Amino acid sequence: MARLTKAQREWRPGMPKKRRSTKVMFGSTVLLLEAFVAFFGTLVVFGLKRGEVPPAIILSVGIALSIVLVLTCAVLSKPWGIGLGWALQVVLILTGLAEPTMFIVGILFAVCWWYGIRTGIRIDREVAQRDREQAEWDAAHGDETGRETP
Repeated sequence: MARLTKAQREWRPGMPKKRRSTKVMFGSTVLLLEAFVAFFGTLVVFGLKRGEVPPAIILSVGIALSIVLVLTCAVLSKPWGIGLGWALQVVLILTGLAEPTMFIVGILFAVCWWYGIRTGIRIDREVAQRDREQAEWDAAHGDETGRETP
């Protein structure tokens, strides 16, 4: 049987499920897509430039970038995670030095990153406001069964 996560081990019946951050979900989606693009871009550069640059360097740098993009998804909820994501956007744009098409791809992904993070922050703020208003209403009116909430 698979190991339970900390949240799964601490859950008890009747406990509300903690909401996931939309900002983190949007950011993770963009980073995972970038990881695929970085991997396939590595294969393109390997095919086009292996006579100019040693193949081991091309593959190790490209695969390392893909792995870092995937692992960054795990730290997006940390205060410095979004900054790391921005740094990776710059790195992806700079891959255009190896394959010029990547300048365009990197800029497009940076725009997607910016929009996803900005929109995720807005949605998270709206959800938090809605939760506060719901909690206030529940406190004032009790729950639907007619008994007051503690």
